[in-house]
Amino acid sequence: MAKDKNHDPEFEMKFFESVLRREGRYTEVIEILGSLYTRHGRIADGLKMDRRLVKLQPANATAHYNLACSLALSKRKTAALRSLRRAVVLGYRDFDWMQQDPDLEELKAHPAFNVLLEQLKPES
Repeated sequence: MAKDKNHDPEFEMKFFESVLRREGRYTEVIEILGSLYTRHGRIADGLKMDRRLVKLQPANATAHYNLACSLALSKRKTAALRSLRRAVVLGYRDFDWMQQDPDLEELKAHPAFNVLLEQLKPES
């Protein structure tokens, strides 16, 4: 696969970091940065952004789901499961994605994860 010469993740991160410095509560930018950090191996930075977003939007199911992913990637299973449960309570319903999301790999053998999946499993 040819690398896109116009795509520079470092430039993107620096750009969004500068926007966030000017407007610290810009939730869309916080979400983008969290995703960029995580995608490029900066798990701890992604986790910080996810925590920040949850603090600003405590009723956002997707923010809690993303926080669960960052916690799982950080090998913090108990906290990840707690955040994942919160996402489900708040309305997160993407059963198929949760089942295959590689970010949640750390949790997939845990009984509590399977209980959550059962709650979301579409009825046949």
